[in-house]
Amino acid sequence: MPFAQTLKRVVDGVDGGIAAVIMGLDGIPVDSYVRQSDRVDVNTIGMEFSFILGQVRKAGENLAAGTLEEFSVRAQNLVLVCRMLTPQYFIAVVVAPDGNFGKARYLARVSTPTLAAAL
Repeated sequence: MPFAQTLKRVVDGVDGGIAAVIMGLDGIPVDSYVRQSDRVDVNTIGMEFSFILGQVRKAGENLAAGTLEEFSVRAQNLVLVCRMLTPQYFIAVVVAPDGNFGKARYLARVSTPTLAAAL
């Protein structure tokens, strides 16, 4: 399975990349990669945001906005980019606040087909 290699490529390819996780909306991680382990517990972050992603997805469907593709959070100590891989799984990329947010979005998007095919 290409999960570990792809996650490493995404995180290491972003200036300020910290970690990434593939997780189900049920909060169970599939795989993760952490470049800076002292900065973040990526599994806990993914688990907490999996519930929020599920709620945003439902709201989008109820409002006929279409399916959720991407969700981003900018906080004081980190930026989180979440991209849906399938209706039940997503990738979350954690970046430092001064990191390259656009590149994180891009790499999450271009890795989606590879990761989704492996799920």
